[in-house]
Amino acid sequence: MKTLYQGSIIRLETGKVTMPDGHSLSVEVVHHPGGSAIVAINDLQEVCILRQYRFILNDWIWELPAGKCDNNEAPIKTAKRELQEEAGLIANHWHTLGESISSPGVFTERVWFYLATGLEQIATAQEQGECMEVHWQPLDKLVMRCMEGGIEDGKTIIGLMRAAAFLKQNP
Repeated sequence: MKTLYQGSIIRLETGKVTMPDGHSLSVEVVHHPGGSAIVAINDLQEVCILRQYRFILNDWIWELPAGKCDNNEAPIKTAKRELQEEAGLIANHWHTLGESISSPGVFTERVWFYLATGLEQIATAQEQGECMEVHWQPLDKLVMRCMEGGIEDGKTIIGLMRAAAFLKQNP
């Protein structure tokens, strides 16, 4: 593999690989450190959801608090840091909701999902360049918005659906 670009977050490589059936294939791979997404639920069964401006889309979208793993940190550490930075929250209870692969045809990124409860408010510490608003909405309404197409961010859809399924089985 040949590195074409090395940035502060991603690395782009190209090369040829041999598939299990013996065929050769030219590939482009975007290496990403992965990240964590958090479904933070308060005692009223409301979820912390961010309305965040994304310059790539030139629009505002709804997202769970989330972020990339810095310096090979463990995904749970990323989750705790991002929840504090973006939403100004700490959680007393954490439950893993598994992981997903963002786009396995080209990206190495994995996203780990967590359910956070027993929340306490602290000050936010959003990074420079982050433009977001913190909102609270009922979990059942957010799940419905996912089903109707009102939430488009993949990690947010996965996180909300997994949290709803987990809470249904573990009331």
